[in-house]
Amino acid sequence: MASEKGNKDYAQYFDFSSAKVIKQEDGKTTYRINGRDITMLSAPSYSDEKKRGKEEIKVHYENGVPAELSGLGRGKKYLIYTYGCQMNEHDTEIMRGLFEAMGYEATEERKDADVILLNTCAVRENAEDKVFGELGHMKLLKQQRPELILGVCGCMSQEASVVNRIMHKHPHVDLIFGTHNIHRLPHLLQDAYFGKEMVVEVWSKEGDIIENLPKKRAEGLRAWVNIMYGCDKFCTYCIVPYTRGKERSRLPEDVIAEVRDLARQGYKEITLLGQNVNAYGKDFEDRNYRFGDLMDDIRKIDIPRVRFTTSHPRDFDDHLIEVLAKGGNLVEHIHLPVQSGSTDILKRMSRKYTRERFLELVGRIRKAIPNVVLTTDIIVGFPGETEEQFEETMSIVREANFSSAFTFIYSPREGTPAAEMADDVLYEVKQKRLQRLNELIGELSLANHLELKGQIVEVLVEGESKNNPDVLSGRTRTNKLIHFQGKKEWIGQFVQVRVTEPQTWYIKAEVVTEPEAAAI
Repeated sequence: MASEKGNKDYAQYFDFSSAKVIKQEDGKTTYRINGRDITMLSAPSYSDEKKRGKEEIKVHYENGVPAELSGLGRGKKYLIYTYGCQMNEHDTEIMRGLFEAMGYEATEERKDADVILLNTCAVRENAEDKVFGELGHMKLLKQQRPELILGVCGCMSQEASVVNRIMHKHPHVDLIFGTHNIHRLPHLLQDAYFGKEMVVEVWSKEGDIIENLPKKRAEGLRAWVNIMYGCDKFCTYCIVPYTRGKERSRLPEDVIAEVRDLARQGYKEITLLGQNVNAYGKDFEDRNYRFGDLMDDIRKIDIPRVRFTTSHPRDFDDHLIEVLAKGGNLVEHIHLPVQSGSTDILKRMSRKYTRERFLELVGRIRKAIPNVVLTTDIIVGFPGETEEQFEETMSIVREANFSSAFTFIYSPREGTPAAEMADDVLYEVKQKRLQRLNELIGELSLANHLELKGQIVEVLVEGESKNNPDVLSGRTRTNKLIHFQGKKEWIGQFVQVRVTEPQTWYIKAEVVTEPEAAAI
């Protein structure tokens, strides 16, 4: 950790030209920067985050909140803003659990909150811009309520440049911590309350696996279940291997116990989470147990639907395909990020597969699971992308017949190899390519939906439509969004519907069979 190296090593990542050392004790240093005292417990380092040591990852079974801190939040309220991926959503569930184990109550009103956390995403520049914009808006709130604890956590906190910017330009922030030490939230809050200084604790190296942390899930219908942490792929454009650390798999018995408990609680759907779920188990030294084995075991648990995200084509093996083909509660939807259809661009991205290999994988999946629905991620305008290479992306979308896709304009992330490449594609060209790609995705999505017209499909009713409270909304096993007229008490139940009006991004349907049981 950087705090063990002292101010001399900090200086290579942070601007201390205007800093004054106030005190040094117990391995931590307190600085005064722009009139604010900042206690550095540990700080992020790009070089340290990139290292992949052979240190043993230990599993700890903790209760989450020490007894002496269980009343820290009594009479207080918390608010968490979450940006980014499902992993961030899951991290927020853990932080909610920790807050409520300390006696805090949740609020949606920032004026009522005693603690506000911004759980951040670092994947794209616009996500970071939103966070800094929000910090600017909260400056006045902090001035009006100095006792408010304002914190920044998540992936942005793992970036040295971000922490440096907050320290110098947003001194009204009280707390900064990263992705590896979420379990330390009670102690960090205590430091922020009683120290009256900005507290910075960001571990550059990933920690051990912490089990039994409390979780406060947003709903009782669907649940995220994390099966592993980190990523070792180091795609040249991606900051995640730096912000999330090396791949560490939870023990299968712990994952299965959590899924069984969710089944007992009546959850209808779970999604297994990991930066690269296909790499699950590769780090086990005492057993030969991979992602396909885990899916095969979870297939036997009495929970109606099981999904997973996200997968890397390089690790998608035949055993996993064989298990998924067994069906049952394993749904026929696979999210398979291709990122580009050009072998040359894929090589520059360090994706470690070719266009031909990806299409061959798609062919094996479709042969084993004929009714599978494939979705993907695609980056447009990667450094050096030519018009011909972009057309290769368009053609792979057609050949793979993706039902939908998350599409993005390339955004350089400081600290990644791609950020050092010449970003030589004009932004206007990137925008036009993105528009053409989205139009193609829309055409394929509509065609896919039209094939369902007149068919009867099973829908898990999630709630009211965002645009019409008289219409219910839910999803099929293949993750198709369905809208239909129905009763509010059906929310949380499975309904059989007939597809009547396929649209590009959703499907209109009518109820065929009502659920037998009332919603729980």
